[in-house]
Amino acid sequence: MHLGPRLLAAILLVLAMSGQAPAQDSGGGMKAYSEKTINAGLPPAPDSVNRETPQAMMESFLFSAEAEAWKTAAHMLDLSNIDKAQQADLGPILARRLYQIVQHAMWLDWGELPDRPDALEANASSKNPMAGEPRRSIRLSIIDLPERPVSIRIARVKPENGEPVWLFSRQTVGNINEMYAYYGPTQFEQSLPTWMQKTAFWTLAWWEVIALPVVLIIALVAAALAYVGIGRLKRWKRFGIAGRILDAVQMSVALLVCVWTFSIVRSLLFTFSGAVNAFLGPLQTVLFVIALALIAVRIVDAVLERVVRHNIRELGEAEAAEQRNLYTNISAARRVAIVLAVLIGTALVLIQINAFQMLGFSLLASAGVIGLIFAFAARSILANIMSSLQIAFAKTARIGDAVLYKGDWCYVEKINFTYVQLKSWDNRRLMVPVAEFVSNTMENWTKQDPTLIKPVVLHLDHRADVDRLREAFQRFVDEADDVIDKDQAKVQVIDQDWQGMIVRFMVTGEDPVAAWGMHCRLREEMLKAAAKLESESSEQIPDRPAYLPREREMLIGEFAGGT
Repeated sequence: MHLGPRLLAAILLVLAMSGQAPAQDSGGGMKAYSEKTINAGLPPAPDSVNRETPQAMMESFLFSAEAEAWKTAAHMLDLSNIDKAQQADLGPILARRLYQIVQHAMWLDWGELPDRPDALEANASSKNPMAGEPRRSIRLSIIDLPERPVSIRIARVKPENGEPVWLFSRQTVGNINEMYAYYGPTQFEQSLPTWMQKTAFWTLAWWEVIALPVVLIIALVAAALAYVGIGRLKRWKRFGIAGRILDAVQMSVALLVCVWTFSIVRSLLFTFSGAVNAFLGPLQTVLFVIALALIAVRIVDAVLERVVRHNIRELGEAEAAEQRNLYTNISAARRVAIVLAVLIGTALVLIQINAFQMLGFSLLASAGVIGLIFAFAARSILANIMSSLQIAFAKTARIGDAVLYKGDWCYVEKINFTYVQLKSWDNRRLMVPVAEFVSNTMENWTKQDPTLIKPVVLHLDHRADVDRLREAFQRFVDEADDVIDKDQAKVQVIDQDWQGMIVRFMVTGEDPVAAWGMHCRLREEMLKAAAKLESESSEQIPDRPAYLPREREMLIGEFAGGT
């Protein structure tokens, strides 16, 4: 009868745990065995086995496993939890399973292990708390299981009568079957021909060399189908917000489907080696986080673009202040979400590759230097990002605000990490770096009150009758529906020079758009009124006033010609 790997693992786990474990001292070290020899139930270890140092023991284990000498490899396991009568039978099985777990679930440079019996790190950094300290236990890796993480650890064991040796610890041996049920070869792998299970190069078996591109092709095909499917759905929803969202997320969803398909096929059919998993695991995590972040960001962008672009002028109105705040807050939340996604993705990758366990305190020591180098290289980008968050919190400019920036009347259309997108009145798009936008003075016409006074300034002759123009101005104010606060409308002579006087006509509009249209109409009406009054006084009568200014040289010439 053929037993499945998980059922067999459970049976072996019960058998392995049937023995009694020796006690541990309070300092974490092993007390002496009651047996006079290690693993008394195994045959004597061959002379080729060297277990004096962590590195020598690991080399002996790997050489024995690669030669499929599982009885020899069993001598590198601490089998004290297993009854002596069962050690000879279970030891080789556990050694073979541990080797497969090591190959599939972890990636470690064995040459970096200490080659001293006391495992003292003579060359360790002074910042490492274990520098210069002998060790009795070394954690090689942490393996994630569905219910809990377990560690693969080697420990220094001393029998009653003999020299201490390094072995895979009792706890690690006790967890072999549980780890094997999760990281061992699948039934599909076990059904492959023998030649495909042999090593091709590096740590890759022939089936891995063949399976990797096949799984990638399957994932790409699934992504292409998702892309085409969204494209067809997009044609049904060509107009409206749904069509814009589908168009925005089409590529991101295809990426997510590609990563998801690759992960599913990889986990169901194959258990790749540790070297491959060390690369594929973090890559899948990064791509998965990127795909989810892109989908969320592009949905928000599509909604904001649809609403802002179609209602950009309405956002400048007085009653739209809450909407401007809302869209600005959504845009700020989008940027904060991107930062959090980057930080979470980075943390997940570091946790997945066990960077802090493998690289130790040297990684933390170098992190500050690397951070300073990165910050210096990306200082302009970081300055723009901080300025972007400054705009979001201070709300010096909100999405939909009408601003005057360097002489251009624009609406704030987008606030991104590195630039602010401004839409000018003539539909030009100004891409202004955020740091530059924040550091330069601008006029925000809708910050507090969207009402705007647009003065019209005319240069008139010294003899112009301002009261006659004031009458024409008052008629314009009374007839114009877009003039608010009509009692505040004024005509003022604000200056004069050798050419004539400067007259200002002031009216108030309810918003920048209305004020601009009214401003242009008022200028036209006042010029018409001045020209009409000028024509009425065109006869050469000295006491008739002139309105439009003349060059002094022309006046002198005309006077000279008349004498």
